[in-house]
Amino acid sequence: MQAQLTIVVATDAKGGIGINNTLPWRLPEDLTHFKRTTSGHPVIMGRKTFDSIGRPLPNRRNIVVTRNPAWRHEGVEAVTSLRAALELVGAAEAFIVGGAQIYAEALPLTKRLVVTEIGKTFECDAFFPAIDARQWKEVKRESHYSEPNRFDYAFVTYERI
Repeated sequence: MQAQLTIVVATDAKGGIGINNTLPWRLPEDLTHFKRTTSGHPVIMGRKTFDSIGRPLPNRRNIVVTRNPAWRHEGVEAVTSLRAALELVGAAEAFIVGGAQIYAEALPLTKRLVVTEIGKTFECDAFFPAIDARQWKEVKRESHYSEPNRFDYAFVTYERI
């Protein structure tokens, strides 16, 4: 049986997800939402995303996809392909948490998207693929406003049609 994949991502108004391997915004509510969503589950990420976090995420099985077969980090399972990561998780629900290359590769295999949609544009050099309304249906939306940031944002769940 194949893993039940969910992508978790925060995007700006133009699909931007990062710049120079960092988030271009500071939104603590999104980090809390991310933790609540992924806690207790395997998370699959690229090596650059892991480097930007700097440590294994607590209470999650951390799987890092890297082209370097010699790369190792304590508390992390390293694999050289998304396919190998999926073999590790088996039939478990797993979360794809970045970056852009892993998102693009995992998108065709994913059943659900959990997207923090930020209603502002930032300078970004990494982007999430456009969400095709012919393939995805919005099933849940929680709209919010960040007073310190002065922008709207929403936690949105999409399911594959």
